[in-house]
Amino acid sequence: MIEHQHWHPVAAAEAIGTQPVAARLLGDDLVLWRDATGAAHAWPDRCPHRGAKLSLGRVDGGRLECPYHGWQFEASGRCVHVPAVPAFTPPATHCVRTFAVREAYGLVWVRLADGAHDLPAFTAEGDARLRKLNCGPYTVETSAPRLVENFLDMAHFAFVHEGWLGQRGASAIDDYRVDETPTGLRATQCKAWQPQSNLHSTAPAQVEYTYEVNAPYTAILTKIPDPGSVALPDWRESIALFLCPVDTERTVAWFRLAVADFDSPDQKLRDFQDTIFRQDQPVLESQRPKRLPVDLRAELHSPADRASSAYRRYLSRLDITFGVTR
Repeated sequence: MIEHQHWHPVAAAEAIGTQPVAARLLGDDLVLWRDATGAAHAWPDRCPHRGAKLSLGRVDGGRLECPYHGWQFEASGRCVHVPAVPAFTPPATHCVRTFAVREAYGLVWVRLADGAHDLPAFTAEGDARLRKLNCGPYTVETSAPRLVENFLDMAHFAFVHEGWLGQRGASAIDDYRVDETPTGLRATQCKAWQPQSNLHSTAPAQVEYTYEVNAPYTAILTKIPDPGSVALPDWRESIALFLCPVDTERTVAWFRLAVADFDSPDQKLRDFQDTIFRQDQPVLESQRPKRLPVDLRAELHSPADRASSAYRRYLSRLDITFGVTR
């Protein structure tokens, strides 16, 4: 599947410490661990000897040890010690399959198959004027594409986030523009009337959004409210949605915040994001089918759905199959 050639976040970098951690990606069980140098590794969570979960084992001397018979595997994946026969030198075929791993945005990313795709870019990451903070993980009982589509959707603000990101008396969505990009799509000139667009809002305001999709299960928004409606001067923010497609109908989500706020406690920023997402979650989990239909004839659309329709076409062009119906 083409999804295996893309990078996906599987855990917070800080969650991978001195002992192995179980994870799941695209329906496959993984074990994550760090060697003696601190480098992260991702392997199938199955010992090639007798199939026990390696995540139940331990890290010993920079090697991952199976919990069943104590076989030890070095960072390359090769078995280097079999305790039952200490003099035995395991051949090169006694090894575990390894996956490509990278760390970025405070997360551990895994790619299950070789591919030319790079990590999704988050331009705000390099802006020293913005503070970076992760929120999550959130486990959601729906497909990753349903989450991305919700992230791109402004028409639900007035109903799901009433009193926060929208209000019923101002639910109209002005026309906006969607363009294809080399890595996905970009929606511009998006505007929404919001009672409280961010943690520091002091008055309702018209907020301008820009959305970008640059990987199948990644979306980024930037939003700029009326300066007079925010307590902090020169307020701006960018939020990335990074998704781990655990199974076809289960997803783990992280939000990466980049905000012009270096004073608020971490928890205060996270509490605001938690509030907004918890409003979305029950609606997301109620949608049927849980897998996003990429055939535009399967569900009804309006001009306000221009971004989500473009996203479905994008997934179709990529031949994405995980989390969608055709």
